[in-house]
Amino acid sequence: MTEAYIYDAVRTPRGKGKKDGSLHEVPAVRLAALALNEIKNRNNLDGHAVEDVILGNVTQIGEQGACLARSAVLYSDLDESIPGVSVNRFCASALESVNMAAGQVMGGMGDAYIAGGIESMSRVPMGSDGGAIAADPTLAMKTYFVPQGISADIIATKYGFSRDECDALAVESQKRAARAQKEGRFAKSVFAVRDQNGVTILDHDEMIRESTDMQSLGALKPSFKDMGENMPGFDAVALLKYPELETINHVHHAGNSSGIADGASAVLVGNKEFGERYGLKPRARFRRMTKIGTDPTIMLTGPVAVTEKALKEAGMAFGDIDLFEVNEAFAAVVLRFQQHFDADMDKVNVNGGAIAMGHPLGATGAVILGTLLDELERQDKEVGLATLCIGSGMGVATIIERV
Repeated sequence: MTEAYIYDAVRTPRGKGKKDGSLHEVPAVRLAALALNEIKNRNNLDGHAVEDVILGNVTQIGEQGACLARSAVLYSDLDESIPGVSVNRFCASALESVNMAAGQVMGGMGDAYIAGGIESMSRVPMGSDGGAIAADPTLAMKTYFVPQGISADIIATKYGFSRDECDALAVESQKRAARAQKEGRFAKSVFAVRDQNGVTILDHDEMIRESTDMQSLGALKPSFKDMGENMPGFDAVALLKYPELETINHVHHAGNSSGIADGASAVLVGNKEFGERYGLKPRARFRRMTKIGTDPTIMLTGPVAVTEKALKEAGMAFGDIDLFEVNEAFAAVVLRFQQHFDADMDKVNVNGGAIAMGHPLGATGAVILGTLLDELERQDKEVGLATLCIGSGMGVATIIERV
């Protein structure tokens, strides 16, 4: 089978996903097009150089609807001969897009792809597209549906993570992200977003709060306690599924959960011949890409299950991985990963994560893959694994190896 390589990975800064965020003025189609142009220009590609553009995008409605990937191609400097397809695997959409691109290259279906993702959460609110999993009562009853925040609190309760442990992880994420930004660890991948006149709109992740400490987080109220204990009473639904818990301990809040963000990401994936044609040196090869379905109520345990599956399929042990990126959707997600694998946290999210920098849903998977690759190069390590939890109970993981 043909080897698939990563030749480049870029992303916009992550902007605050609110109306006062710096990227609020930039529509999703333009953010995505900027990422495509950055890949094209940095690698001196012809406009027709790739087979397809695959972009993750979660809330596919309004200005993010109607196959945003194709719209982004037409907005960009790529030729109109390049098609585009939008992918929705919720929070792992961008990583799934990259994995799909790698699989196409491995199968001989084209020499190169640009894959990644986009989400403008300030302009297209999360959940505004609806969905049967929450809206169809027969499906919601069958799956014991609860919102993700309740799921995160279920994990904390079931596996014994306290509010202090969750807050401590959040403080550490902020410190690591602030240090990484100061030391320029993101500089290889992040490009500035500029307006039509060339004026910089945003050139750094704007949500990092270096001053975050246990005291400031301790003052925050649990975000999901009311919806759990009062109307609509999701705790009661959870306890029907997990009666052994007796009660749900609500430990998550805005400070130890991922921030709402805007952003776009893009990864250039190709075979050996593509690199030789454009004089490009591959940075990493794909060792394994996999996905899995998990319990839809607790919902966010996918990183554990899919990591086990990926390692087994690759014939590898947990100790063979030098660095991990586990998306910080909620603090308990990462704590459960660490607990299950007894992971050395000096190897997990070493530059912080979505708690500190935000989680632009459709883009994050490729963001953390690029961060992983940059850090492997910085530390001169060889093998890394990126994984995300996913709504409705799924997981995606990708193992890469430097070349």
